[in-house]
Amino acid sequence: MELKLTNIKKSFEEKEILHGISFSVESGKALGLLGRNGAGKTTTIRIIMDVFRANEGEITLDGEKFVPKSNQIGYLPEERGLYPKKTVTEQMVYLANLRGKNKKDALESTKRWLKRLEVDEYASRKLDTLSKGNQQKVQLAATLVGDPEIVILDEPFSGLDPVNSQILKDVIKELIAEGRIVIFSSHQMSYVEEFCEDIVIIDHGDVVLSGNLDDIKTEYGKGRRIISANNLSLEELKAFCDSKLSDKVTVHDMNKHYVILNVKDGVTQWQIFDALKENNVDVKTFGAYEPSLNDIFVARVGEEEENEAKNENEEEQPKKKGLFGRSK
Repeated sequence: MELKLTNIKKSFEEKEILHGISFSVESGKALGLLGRNGAGKTTTIRIIMDVFRANEGEITLDGEKFVPKSNQIGYLPEERGLYPKKTVTEQMVYLANLRGKNKKDALESTKRWLKRLEVDEYASRKLDTLSKGNQQKVQLAATLVGDPEIVILDEPFSGLDPVNSQILKDVIKELIAEGRIVIFSSHQMSYVEEFCEDIVIIDHGDVVLSGNLDDIKTEYGKGRRIISANNLSLEELKAFCDSKLSDKVTVHDMNKHYVILNVKDGVTQWQIFDALKENNVDVKTFGAYEPSLNDIFVARVGEEEENEAKNENEEEQPKKKGLFGRSK
């Protein structure tokens, strides 16, 4: 299956929130839907689920108009929505019934998912008596109880400890292997990198970056190298590169492990090695730079966010007052 969004636009009153969103996701793969708060991710998800109607554009499934009511969708919202005073089994069976399962099948599916997520011992308990982590696992079980073809997970790891996170990781991998369409939205980039072959980054209602994550990493890492030394601290190595290698490289960044270099056009790694050898630099690490998804995300939308924050701070700064309280 392929779910495809084409030129989706959405306005609320006079304000356009989505300016023509386009992307696709295939079954057997997970798509990372990323963006800062307020970027338009939730609006996009709600349009897929037919909670909102797009003003323009279309959504298709395998080339045909997508009708959410005719397809099983499992949605795990960031803001959880189960009933705290109802028992776990009672509300899961109810939700499975709403999704078209008869009572027998609903109960079987409920038992299966509660067991798979290791919360079956709480089946007869009220939800608000469970820990936050177990409530989260019940919420995921409720998301999957209808055996959805399309699974949308919004911050699924929120509140989970490492052991429960591993259980959820295994379940997500199973969903992908079973050929379901999985859309995964999270600010925890390490999880997105673990599951998602493709990503879409939305910023201010526009798709600003999309494609295969490995290809994007290769493109963002092009022309960059990492370096560390046994006989120089990273600060000393950075200063050395700035002063002694400025004709060959510029320093792009530095983290706790190495200095990241931009290599100038026409410069080979052998020329860099020769310069390092001439200056008695004992190289510990030298290699290609592979950016993390977090690096890419910040590079694509972080600078704008910093500028916006700076402008907001400047606007909020009180004007200096004169002796008589008048603004200077």
